[in-house]
Amino acid sequence: MKFTVNREKLQKALQKVGSIITARSFSMMPILGNVLMEAKEDGKLVLTTTDLEVRISTAIEAQVEEAGRSTAPARKLASLVACLDGAEVKFDIDGDDHIKISCSTGRYKLLGLSAADFPENSDFTSVRELKFKSCDLKRMIGAIAYSVSVDDSRKVLTGVMLSCRESMVTLVATDGKRMAMQEKAPEAMEGGDGDTIIPLKAINEVKRMLEGDGIVSLKIGEKQCAFSTSEFELATKLIEGQYPNYRQVVPASFKENIELPVGTLLSKLETVSLLLSESSSFVILRFEDNKLILQAASSEVGEGNDYIEIAYSGEPFDISLNPVFLADPLRNTDMEKISFKVNDPINPVAMETTDGFLYVIMPIRKR
Repeated sequence: MKFTVNREKLQKALQKVGSIITARSFSMMPILGNVLMEAKEDGKLVLTTTDLEVRISTAIEAQVEEAGRSTAPARKLASLVACLDGAEVKFDIDGDDHIKISCSTGRYKLLGLSAADFPENSDFTSVRELKFKSCDLKRMIGAIAYSVSVDDSRKVLTGVMLSCRESMVTLVATDGKRMAMQEKAPEAMEGGDGDTIIPLKAINEVKRMLEGDGIVSLKIGEKQCAFSTSEFELATKLIEGQYPNYRQVVPASFKENIELPVGTLLSKLETVSLLLSESSSFVILRFEDNKLILQAASSEVGEGNDYIEIAYSGEPFDISLNPVFLADPLRNTDMEKISFKVNDPINPVAMETTDGFLYVIMPIRKR
């Protein structure tokens, strides 16, 4: 197996596929610490990694002298390629998977493992196919992924639920304390209505790799799904189970609907929150006389307050919220305004933007 590739393109490709390799998966099966390299006769080098749950592949142009398959230790190869100073990297891999690497004046050798030991790709039949602009899907994921639960006791909450209804796609994430959802019509949809729960790891990897405004295709099967663009393909197992009815947590109506400036609110919230400690993990929002006053106090740190001028002339009221939960949607939107919807200090609060985003959070009841 012999091929030559551009060093910068190889480095970027290794970065693209290498992030799912962990010490845990490597300890389970040494081959999972390697990247599968397939030199094709059509002048492509395909790189693939997997942790048995997620599989990522990408291809770059190559001058292929001798086609073949082998694997190399992914992290060692990535570190080596990053340090090389030549423009082209030449690989010469023998039948024992000994990898000779030449670049400029450097000569190196890595010991690989047989490609026969690398887990094979499992094909699946798609029941639904969606197409998005890459920039749109990246924005949708970023708007809600922070609300996914990290508690494995409720497995279905450790993924993002993708719901298809009447030509509209809704992404939903919840940890039981707050819920974020983003709706948007895809560029195309085939296969009808249905729900799918995609693991957070896979969703975050897709978001990391999406670039530009090209098209990303999502094929969904009964137990697997696959995202593909002109730059990569990612396949993942799905989470099985029944996702909770997310729409029932949204109040049917709200007493107040107050427009707030995203950037200003986030800046002042972050500053006021510096006065909090672990034992006082809430901020008080007071609405009165065309002002939103943010207050924080801690017996261990101190206290502080600041305000924003807003359009509000109703009855004054206070509401206490977790500052991290309040800040998350503000950090992950590119909208300048957000609607703050509330009924009273004890029932769910909603935050909504005009681009199909909705966020629901429970107030904190002070003792």
